[in-house]
Amino acid sequence: MEATPKKRTPAPSPATGGAATGPGPDGDAGPAPSATRLDFTPDPDRAPRTPAEALRLARAVAGSPTMWGPGYVARDPFESASTSWPVLDEDCVWQRRPVPGDVLASLTRSSELPSQGGKGPIRVSATVTVHRDAEAADWEMAGTLEEALRCPDQRLREGERLTGLLSTGNTYGALNNFDSEDRLAESGEYYSDELGGPHYYFWSQARLGQVTVAVVGKGSKGRTKDDVDNGLVQGISSMITRVGDELQAPR
Repeated sequence: MEATPKKRTPAPSPATGGAATGPGPDGDAGPAPSATRLDFTPDPDRAPRTPAEALRLARAVAGSPTMWGPGYVARDPFESASTSWPVLDEDCVWQRRPVPGDVLASLTRSSELPSQGGKGPIRVSATVTVHRDAEAADWEMAGTLEEALRCPDQRLREGERLTGLLSTGNTYGALNNFDSEDRLAESGEYYSDELGGPHYYFWSQARLGQVTVAVVGKGSKGRTKDDVDNGLVQGISSMITRVGDELQAPR
């Protein structure tokens, strides 16, 4: 399976240091809406309510390979099915599974900066997940932080693995997060039968309203941390801006 931005396990519990918590539907602790000073007020009339509406939004937000910067091209396959997403199983192996009932659509698009000048490729992916509401999106963020704690070493697909993963989470205003209600990041080392290793690996995910956006980048021979990060910063910033444009109430 091609490595994709991270997803929560099917039934997450609140993550330590992640989203704020409050009483859940059964009285258990659960994520509460984040209090932020973001200039973002979602318009209920613009919120996707069907899988078709959610898929249209996801495709508008995920963008084309140029979103990452000059020289990026689409990988094959470029776009995943919108009715499945990657789930980390009990053996720390990523598997594609049907999306849960609180997700309207989840779309992943994969691109790369091809090998050139003796340097290997930079491979990136963007995932946009449209939930039924902001609370469901907050649950995804809350559960995701636990995955690196549970599985610091993970297998992506046959011949690809990650080691030494470390995760951080910050709400609006923390660690320069000024454009989303919640943001997560994870870094580690990437190994590939094709590309060798260890190489730099970085993943980041952010939430705005009922939508989460995530990016992942994998380096290779001759590619520096900055080479990978530059595309990821540009990609996730572009997607967060597009989510706001799609859902923002008129001013």
